[in-house]
Amino acid sequence: MVVSGKQRAGEKATEFVRDGMTIGLGTGTTVSWTIRRLGELVREGLRIRGIPTSRRTEELANDVGIPLVTFADVPALDLTIDGADEVNPSLDLIKGGGGALLREKLVAAASQRLVIVVDSSKRVATLGKFPLPVEVVPFAWEVTARRVAALGCVPALRLADGQPYLTDNGNHILDCAFDAIPDPATLHRALKLLPGVVETGLFVGMADTVVVGTAQGVTVLEKREG
Repeated sequence: MVVSGKQRAGEKATEFVRDGMTIGLGTGTTVSWTIRRLGELVREGLRIRGIPTSRRTEELANDVGIPLVTFADVPALDLTIDGADEVNPSLDLIKGGGGALLREKLVAAASQRLVIVVDSSKRVATLGKFPLPVEVVPFAWEVTARRVAALGCVPALRLADGQPYLTDNGNHILDCAFDAIPDPATLHRALKLLPGVVETGLFVGMADTVVVGTAQGVTVLEKREG
């Protein structure tokens, strides 16, 4: 059986999990392999607790038997494992293709370590080919979209079945075509200053480790210090 890069990366990431950890469980097709493998390890005796980043992940974690908690139960996480839509050489990320960027960022920010799992197609020299997801409040989203466009992109309201897509937080997402984002930190700050913007899919300086899978094997990239 041919093993995909996504599966290799997702399952490899479970090697960072230790008994007794409380971990953030990301959203997406690659990290779903992580969650399934963690479910197997839990059945074999691994003791962990998880906080899911989306309702879809919560359902999968429940299906495979991973005990879940909330931030009312724990102040911080030992580790989060999540996916990404793009990764640049500095390990900055674009996330949010699955619509869970706000919860993903909240969980990542509460974690001692963030491990990202991707296949090799997600590695890029410069972020921006993948349209940047920006979560916005529904009220006056058209005005917010014009403000976002003034920063040099073409924003498109994400739809689902012909209707505006709603995140698990009840917000809309603008998928913003920038073509290239050479300075992710500056763009993130500019977007966050705009009224109506809740969060951006730019995860700058947050990833500690990126596990890249191919059909042949995996490569583990670590954040450069300094």
